[in-house]
Amino acid sequence: MRILLLCNKPPWPPLEGGPIAMNAMVKGLLNAGHSVKILSVNSSKYNVKPKDIPKDYRKKTGIELVYVDLTVKPLPALMHFVRKKSYHISRFVSPDFAEALTTLLRNEQFDIIQFETLFTTPYIRLIRKLSKARLVLRAHNIEHMIWRRVASGSRNPLKKYYLNHLADTLEEYEISILKQLDGLVAITWKDAGYFKQTQPGLAVIDIPFGIEVPEGNSPDNMPGTAGKGLFHLGSMNWMPNQEGIKWFLKKVWPLVHKKYPELTFSLAGRAMPQWLTELKMPGVIVDGEVPDAQEYMNKHDVMIVPLFSGSGIRIKIIEGMLAGKAIITTPIGAEGINYTDGQNLMIARDAAEFVNAIEYLNENPTAKLSIGNDARQLVIQEHNNAVLMEKLVSFYKSLG
Repeated sequence: MRILLLCNKPPWPPLEGGPIAMNAMVKGLLNAGHSVKILSVNSSKYNVKPKDIPKDYRKKTGIELVYVDLTVKPLPALMHFVRKKSYHISRFVSPDFAEALTTLLRNEQFDIIQFETLFTTPYIRLIRKLSKARLVLRAHNIEHMIWRRVASGSRNPLKKYYLNHLADTLEEYEISILKQLDGLVAITWKDAGYFKQTQPGLAVIDIPFGIEVPEGNSPDNMPGTAGKGLFHLGSMNWMPNQEGIKWFLKKVWPLVHKKYPELTFSLAGRAMPQWLTELKMPGVIVDGEVPDAQEYMNKHDVMIVPLFSGSGIRIKIIEGMLAGKAIITTPIGAEGINYTDGQNLMIARDAAEFVNAIEYLNENPTAKLSIGNDARQLVIQEHNNAVLMEKLVSFYKSLG
């Protein structure tokens, strides 16, 4: 099949959740023998120089990058607020991107055109005029739900009101788009259920984030949980990550540090905010962006993911599980993963449960190793990219 992916940010390099998920699908479809073309937004927030993309990747995908200014501008944001329109979506509307897409569709034909995230869907009407391809949205999240959850945790009445406005306008747009699609690929079964209920009759499937199953997988050939200290790894330009880490440092870490003063908590990821880079807190190490996420995981011990908002699946949790790490997260952090609490993930709902989980793993190294090994086996069984791509292609074909 010939598949065009419209991406809200370049899939290469795969340095954060969205690009990692997109890149995994690109590789999976290519390995399955399908043709993949990429047209992607490029921006200052996630900027990629074409020459930095590997030559083989450029050749296989024909990747094209179109710069779109995604800078938040106060006046347009205010106008969208007054008109009750989604500024999140409007920022992605670009004459240059529309022109590149028009040129592409006049010269090439595709069986499937897939929108990676809701933010590339403003071009549906244009595409319908130029292509007979089936149109599929790959929903990395239920976008409005992220902001609804962030709003629910805000104590500032004005901020809460504005965040709910963002959620309302995104929800209205999200629902309107569902009626214009031929199919939808959700990243979790829970998200898929929401979309089926919201738009009955729409073809919906859940395809989670896929990993390449390592060769020689056996209990004797696992990374295990060797390493030192607690750690968090994630892009800090994503509000739910910042929100969760700020909560953890305030509510949990002082209690943990008091009991285990020798224990460290290391933070790594892109776009560390100033309040973190300048943080002076006993036992907390802020490493910022690291060149190799896998190597960083291997150097550390227990993974901490304190998420209280967001939607979709946490790719860094899947990667941590594959690395054989014992992970402590919230029910929201574990959404979309077929976990068993205490067997392959540790679930904590509040500060006391986080402290108890950290104490348990710190004092029970055998249990920590067992949880990490079971986590690895779970993702190998349920997130095999080759198997998931077979399921995805069957879904594409069912759209006619």
